[in-house]
Amino acid sequence: MTISAATSGASTLTSVLPTGTPAPPDRPTNVRNDGKFREAFDDFVGQTFYTQLLSQMRKTVDKPAYFHGGQGEEIFQGQLDQVLAEELSDATADQFSGPMFDLVMLGRRSG
Repeated sequence: MTISAATSGASTLTSVLPTGTPAPPDRPTNVRNDGKFREAFDDFVGQTFYTQLLSQMRKTVDKPAYFHGGQGEEIFQGQLDQVLAEELSDATADQFSGPMFDLVMLGRRSG
């Protein structure tokens, strides 16, 4: 296995390539596996956005006078929000983070 590093500006990008495997000609060697990078990008962007969205939405609603579950409900609301953020991120990846990913990759390919 060969570890290569490419320096662009102030950041250093590293990638791990199997020995003897050339990168496709239209892509730089530091972006060897777009599928995993795309999945990680979609997860990060979507979950960050939807977690903040759900958090801010929860702040706008007061606790009900009746049928509030107390501290247990608040704990499980956080877990529910996390699951909702993951599912929303997966469901909207093509429309939401897809264009952002395309712009990031365009910048990396031209650089």
